[in-house]
Amino acid sequence: MLKAPVEPMLAQARETVPSPGTLGSRLAFEAKFDGYRCLLFTPAEPGGPVLLQSRRGSLIQERFPDLVRAAAQLPADLVLDGELVVWHEGRLSFEALQRRAAAGRRTTEMLAAECPAHFVAFDVLQADGEELLAQPYERRRATLEALFVDCGLVAPWTLCPMTTDPAVAQEWLTAWTDVPGVEGIVIKGQGQRYLPGTRGWFKVRRRHTTEAIVRAVTGSLTRPQVLVLGRYDDHGALRPIGRTVPLSPDAARQVACHLRPAPSGHLWAGVRFSSSWGSRQPLDVVLVAPELVAEVDADTAIDRGTWRHPLRFVRPRLDVAVDDAPRFGEGTVAG
Repeated sequence: MLKAPVEPMLAQARETVPSPGTLGSRLAFEAKFDGYRCLLFTPAEPGGPVLLQSRRGSLIQERFPDLVRAAAQLPADLVLDGELVVWHEGRLSFEALQRRAAAGRRTTEMLAAECPAHFVAFDVLQADGEELLAQPYERRRATLEALFVDCGLVAPWTLCPMTTDPAVAQEWLTAWTDVPGVEGIVIKGQGQRYLPGTRGWFKVRRRHTTEAIVRAVTGSLTRPQVLVLGRYDDHGALRPIGRTVPLSPDAARQVACHLRPAPSGHLWAGVRFSSSWGSRQPLDVVLVAPELVAEVDADTAIDRGTWRHPLRFVRPRLDVAVDDAPRFGEGTVAG
């Protein structure tokens, strides 16, 4: 019998949808939602606690009392794997989800009313007290679908969309990812067991190109390693929007010949940069003059105008003036 915490099975990033032979002869494709990975445990005995476990093993049910109450609809001794998302102002909102995850006890109920949580279930690891980890994905999926039918589950419980048709999955990747909160697809082998802690699935995020202004680099002006990017807001302030993955030697040469030291009074003078989104580890940067626009390859995970995942440098856009670059908060611009 499974007890929290349980390490979730993970996915490794891919650029394209893999061929069927990669994960077995038959593939299943699920929509990938932009939320918090979450495992849900219902109690084996009446009156026991409902547990919500984060990807890293923390118990977070106190932050989501609305889901705990709704779990009364679920059978006992159940373990679900899924994505925790928040619906706010007519759309899925990662920002609202963060607010709820960080809320104190005094505000959890208020936020639950303003920004209700939903659980998008894509796997079942235990049902009626029977552990299902060794069962193939297709059997676990059938059990999950039967659970939704037999219990008549509705919001906040959502069955993750799944298809075995590659053409449909490609349509999801190109069309559904225009919807805020949907960022790609996850690919699983229908015969796969559930392997905790193993990156045995694949994920493909939709990507697109856009432009931003180079305002700082790691390394040096002659050998830049990572670009720190910004965009001007409507008040003329240059706002950070993300950073790139480390540059290739060729890309570093392309950029270096267009960099100049930042003039005195640089808008970002004294600003501290973090090494990654959500991290407090400082990033040591060299500020540069805001003269170069870079084209970058980005996914759809944006929070308050900032990309949460590193961007990929494509090329310098010498044909685009700084004033013509997208403004802070704007969507993507075709390259």
